[in-house]
Amino acid sequence: MTRILLIQGANMAWLGKRQPELYGTVAAAELDALVLERAKALGCTLDILYTHIEGEAIAALYSAHDRGLDGLLMNPAGFSYSGYALRDAILGCAGLAYVEVHMTNIESRGMRSALAGAAKGVIAGFGAQSYLLGLEALVALVGTEPAKKKAHKR
Repeated sequence: MTRILLIQGANMAWLGKRQPELYGTVAAAELDALVLERAKALGCTLDILYTHIEGEAIAALYSAHDRGLDGLLMNPAGFSYSGYALRDAILGCAGLAYVEVHMTNIESRGMRSALAGAAKGVIAGFGAQSYLLGLEALVALVGTEPAKKKAHKR
């Protein structure tokens, strides 16, 4: 069974409350339910972490890697601007596929993600749907990658 970690970066816990003109009115708990339902339909498990602290995201990433999880789905949110330490941690976790998602089209807002270069792909601009599309892409990606994960499993 495919095992995935979803990290919700800085400020994402405030979905539904924060800037609804940009992020809509879907609350974090509602988004979690949608993504968990899709994960179940895709036959994978999904752990979800919300954090405002980049170091916590890095620790969760390393722990996921050490436990042999297959993929990382992440909205780096506030980490997008200066998350180079998190990017380096992703790059250091060989065998862990990473797909980045954003609710808004950050490019159209004049922003660039410091982490996007470490991703296999980025899905942005589709609101909550970005997560569902990202999860589907990640599950497909994990299913097509060679079994190189054996090297880092403990």
